[in-house]
Amino acid sequence: MLYRRFGRTGLDISILGFGCMRLPTIGGAQHQIDEEKALRMLYYAIDRGLNYIDTAYPYHSAVPFQEGMSEVFLGKALQGGYREKIHLATKLPSWLIKSREDMDRYLNRQLERLQTGQIDFYLLHGLNASTWKKLKSLGVLEFLESAISDRRIRYAGFSFHDDPAAFKEIIDAYGWTFCQIQLNYMDTRYQAGEEGLKYAAERGIAVVIMEPLKGGRLASSPAVVRQVWEKAEVKRSPAEWALRFLWNYPEVSVVLSGMTEMEQVVENMRVAEQGAPNSLSPGELGLIEEARGVYEKRMRVNCTNCRYCMPCLSGVDIPEIFNHLNNAYLYEDFKGSKQVYNAFTREKASACVKCGACEEFCPQHIPIMDVLTEVVELFEK
Repeated sequence: MLYRRFGRTGLDISILGFGCMRLPTIGGAQHQIDEEKALRMLYYAIDRGLNYIDTAYPYHSAVPFQEGMSEVFLGKALQGGYREKIHLATKLPSWLIKSREDMDRYLNRQLERLQTGQIDFYLLHGLNASTWKKLKSLGVLEFLESAISDRRIRYAGFSFHDDPAAFKEIIDAYGWTFCQIQLNYMDTRYQAGEEGLKYAAERGIAVVIMEPLKGGRLASSPAVVRQVWEKAEVKRSPAEWALRFLWNYPEVSVVLSGMTEMEQVVENMRVAEQGAPNSLSPGELGLIEEARGVYEKRMRVNCTNCRYCMPCLSGVDIPEIFNHLNNAYLYEDFKGSKQVYNAFTREKASACVKCGACEEFCPQHIPIMDVLTEVVELFEK
């Protein structure tokens, strides 16, 4: 296992982190973790040097975004000396916070569930411009300082889902130790993206990467992309190409992988032995660019996320909805894209009142109203 210095902490953290959002389950029930199988996977990784474990309050819940079983599982799994071998990360459920008192209540509840006296890395979960504004007004920065002072947490960070401007605003507002962003070779300009990675790293902030395989989509390439990988002198699996792309960035501290099968753990641990910064050749980086280009040719709608169409008077996040549509075509994953769309889209495409204002400002001249109608047919019916 390779390690990197984690921001300003002085800690050496394994470049591969175990994300506990997709643990194996029994009968497909998300809240029923297959603990025997999950324990074997977790211990295999820890015993071979992985030392960063990431979870969150709602992971493996029966009801989306409510209390889940991942923290409870880890609380039991990390007994017997394993807690001392790893650095534990979990997250404040931002969407459930209504008051300053809620922050302490949820943190204390998480400490009980995790059976630990201190959380090493504590994140504000899923920040965007709106949730950041709300939490800040409720006193979240004072809460973090208090929790660090009384040693319930060691270091404060946040996970993020919004645009680069919102990311920079949050980064500059507090002395964060670390942040967590979505990044993979298809999402270098999505949300915080590569721009956010470098912005945080330049300020000494450790950067943890989530969705390195884009929800597993990059782990199984279609035939046209496999043909690109076959050109390489060193043969790698699609998942290995995606992970090595991220570890090639010196600014990346940890890459999280939400592993469901032991085979995934074994492969990712093996790949992590090769994940040194700047270790890919120009030719290999060129192949990744070529694979990205092949994927992008399959895009359904040529949206560049410029957001000139926003804000929509009906509250529809047009670029984000187009991203779900493109994912369905890019990765031939209509079922998965539909599930993500319906789980995370607040104002769906059906909220469009066809006023046409968005189309007047679209530099790509996309027939936005027609595409939104297609989304309704594909994802909502």
